[in-house]
Amino acid sequence: MSERGILAYGAYIPRRRLPRETIATAMAWANPALKARAKGERAIRAWDEDSLTMAVEAARDCKLAAFDAPANLVLASTTLPFADRDNAAVVVAALGLNERINTLDMTATLRAGTAALGNALRAGDGSSLVIASDCRDARPASPQEMQIGHGATAMLIGGGDALLARVLAHRAISRDLVEHYRAQGDRFDYTVEGRWLRDEGFLKLIPETVQPLLTDAGINAETIDHVIFPCPARVAGQLCKSLGLTESALADDLITQCGDTGTTHPLLCLARVLERARPGAKILLVGFGQGVDAFLFEVTEPISDYRPRLGVEGHLERRREETSYLRYLAQQGAIEVDWGNRAEFDNRTALTALYRHRDSVTGFTGGRCGKCGTVQFPSTRYCVNPDCRELDSQEPVSLSDIKGRVKSFTEDWLAYCPNPPLQYGNVEIEGSGNIMMEFTDCEPGTLRIGMPVEMQFRIKDVDKRRSFTRYFWKATPVEET
Repeated sequence: MSERGILAYGAYIPRRRLPRETIATAMAWANPALKARAKGERAIRAWDEDSLTMAVEAARDCKLAAFDAPANLVLASTTLPFADRDNAAVVVAALGLNERINTLDMTATLRAGTAALGNALRAGDGSSLVIASDCRDARPASPQEMQIGHGATAMLIGGGDALLARVLAHRAISRDLVEHYRAQGDRFDYTVEGRWLRDEGFLKLIPETVQPLLTDAGINAETIDHVIFPCPARVAGQLCKSLGLTESALADDLITQCGDTGTTHPLLCLARVLERARPGAKILLVGFGQGVDAFLFEVTEPISDYRPRLGVEGHLERRREETSYLRYLAQQGAIEVDWGNRAEFDNRTALTALYRHRDSVTGFTGGRCGKCGTVQFPSTRYCVNPDCRELDSQEPVSLSDIKGRVKSFTEDWLAYCPNPPLQYGNVEIEGSGNIMMEFTDCEPGTLRIGMPVEMQFRIKDVDKRRSFTRYFWKATPVEET
């Protein structure tokens, strides 16, 4: 079997950031201990984001077009929006991948991301797209609310000469050590005493897995350049001493910048390390959750030429501060807001129509006129160019990667929107054509004519009566540099 490893990586961190000081200021009356945790900020999803939308954006950050289509797609998450639906199949449709792909949802443990990575590295032929994405909820005023963040990471795993990092060794232990859990139908995790997790979990299970890993690889612990541990910095320092690792090799755990992103967090930290690693560097990656996954990677020469669209660094820099704790609670669904009669409508999804138009709705596929080149959405039998009007000339074209500019916009304060106002308008796309779209990730008064925008996969609306989430694409501003 040829060497296997990482061919590409990408990440997604939501724009919105909630300073922990904002949480502590609002809730210290209930839990004064929050003030001691009020350093840094959390990445929080917008109302129209979930684990599926973030997974799509992380995969797009990989620049998959430069590679052959993956044979497998695995979506790892503890917060999948559907309990009985192939969530990974939605990601396939949104990315425009071939439907003859093997899909799998992995869930029920924070180790799902690294477990999926391990399975992909042990696979035989073909590449696998592994995506980990989580947007866990936390009870207001809880320690978890200060810790948890939202985000996603994608990695294309395969073989060949283009590997960015080859796997040298992999070890796993599955053990039902319960330090937290969430029962079916519950929203929040139940956590047990932290010393149990530290003493019986981190300080015993991780050495029990990592030490044989280093022995298998024939690697001296002191030669490892980057170490990624799934535990607090103080505990990570103890592990370095017990395993003979250099403490200065510990990678930034990103907790201060974005919070603990659950299943995606080990892979997110790995992506951050790869952004800075040099050829020849050795990376120890550890995932934890009812067991341990441990990997040893060696960075290769092609790393010098690879860059994701934004990567972890770019997403961390692309931030907008959330100043309202109440708005955060409302958009996470932690409090019920009375939106009045304007919110009283039945938004049932016609599943038959959704299926027939899945390429347009989920895949955002439009048409390009074969005669004049005009791009339009939706695709119709006649070209919309008044100087052309050619019949049956449309060729399918993906619009997800197009750039555009705001041609017109409306801020509608009367229509219902979980984050008012509802903002929509005409987007003039590259190569001609206009699309009427909603805008997202923009505050009131910030849109302007001519502003550059790009497309992102988002929640269109949620039918709460039938518990169905509908997705579509929206235009989001591009920060000009």
